Amino acid sequence: MDPDAGARAYRQGHLPGAAFLSIDHDLSAAKDGTNGRHPLPTPEAFAACLASLGANENTLVIAYDASGGMFASRLWWMCRWIGHLKCGVLDGGIPDWIAADGPLSTAPFKAASKGRISVRPSLAPMWTLEHVQAWVNAGSDREIATLIDARAAERFRGETEPIDPVAGHIPGAANRAFASNLTSEGKFKLPSQLREEFLALIGDQDPMDIVHMCGSGVSGCHNILAMEIAGLAGSALYAGSWSEWCSDPARPVATGTSPSPDSRT
Repeated sequence: MDPDAGARAYRQGHLPGAAFLSIDHDLSAAKDGTNGRHPLPTPEAFAACLASLGANENTLVIAYDASGGMFASRLWWMCRWIGHLKCGVLDGGIPDWIAADGPLSTAPFKAASKGRISVRPSLAPMWTLEHVQAWVNAGSDREIATLIDARAAERFRGETEPIDPVAGHIPGAANRAFASNLTSEGKFKLPSQLREEFLALIGDQDPMDIVHMCGSGVSGCHNILAMEIAGLAGSALYAGSWSEWCSDPARPVATGTSPSPDSRT
């Protein structure tokens, strides 16, 4: 709701040597009203962004935030998306760092030199709007894939929608709020617990048949990371997510827990 909040918090204190990346300006491309709130940049543009910070092929990229890893997981996913596997998320983020008496700095980041990162084959599968449209159209005849929405349950059910113009969810989607992946301390649950919870949702489906989404392709990455932690690797992201889907009033919308779409005519 406040796109500049992260930059302000960074200036007030961050891990020494850390750079700041904005979800709106660095990890997203321009919006056109139909491509969602956080459309992906091109792989080349993102690689250039990392290179401008001094990153190269051997750089270990560690993402952190103050939101339980929600934003950090987007950076983690995008690194894998361009084939850069040396990436991770700081579990617990800056709150846990501060609790452990970790030092903070207010010094602005300055890259020692410009790096170079090449775009390699992606290891982050992705669904497009066309894939999701075909999945919805197939209805009960669909043979593969479960679409999992990472938004809070009340947004999924359509009871409230503080950000996007339409409330509800994509017909046929299941719901697992990304916060369900965290303990009360804001750290990821144990792998065994995450595995048990995700298997209760997906059953015996292959993890590669699972597609994650959310409001704009950010917190859906958190569910992908949680499945990876649980040893359930290979699920995909619908990057456009709800904000892209609901931009066209012709697309069906469901509310409540029923997969039946409501009429929007």
